[in-house]
Amino acid sequence: MTSTVLITGANRGIGFELARQYAADGWRVLACCRAPESAAALKGLDVEILPLDVADQASIAALKASLGDTPLDLLINNAGVGGGDHQSFGDIDYGAWEQTLITNTFGPYRMIEAFVDTVAASAGRTIANISSLMGSITHYDSGDEYIYRSSKTALNMVVHDLAIDLKDRGVTLLAFHPGWVSTDMGGPEAPVTPPDSARGIRGAIEKCGLDDTGAFLDHTGSPLPW
Repeated sequence: MTSTVLITGANRGIGFELARQYAADGWRVLACCRAPESAAALKGLDVEILPLDVADQASIAALKASLGDTPLDLLINNAGVGGGDHQSFGDIDYGAWEQTLITNTFGPYRMIEAFVDTVAASAGRTIANISSLMGSITHYDSGDEYIYRSSKTALNMVVHDLAIDLKDRGVTLLAFHPGWVSTDMGGPEAPVTPPDSARGIRGAIEKCGLDDTGAFLDHTGSPLPW
């Protein structure tokens, strides 16, 4: 039976590479993005392109209604935003902070809440969340970047909590630091390419099971400190 993966933010960067690689391996790929009509690269792949804005509860509900009881072996919460240019002490864009939390933290939680039944009904039963090492409290000893860091720290806590609450349903929850990746957000100087990041995340997902639920991993599958 063909496995099904739903990927948010699939129109570019890591999300696009995940969609491309899963499709190449014969998965049914539900590639979600805010503007399917503009997703030219996705249209060249063997994927189903679906509209979704994870910051909009109505958009998530519409996607859920359109998919019905379709079992999802793997849900990848990849969509995210960087928080903008005003993230320093004394120079905070509070509107951007709120929007970043809605997208980076509320969005994955809402997606999990909406699709947990169809994930639990599948053979794969896995939810992967693209976080960041910048969300690690233990790792970072420098300041700045309050908006983005706090949104990813909050996401890590959500993943940790859900791993406990959903374990009895057989659902594995994972958080990933994808590496410093050469995407629009990571910039051209980043040392990790989207294909390498996506390949590593896929390999780590494949190796993880329910005993690993709640793990925070890098794109090589190595554990990271919370």
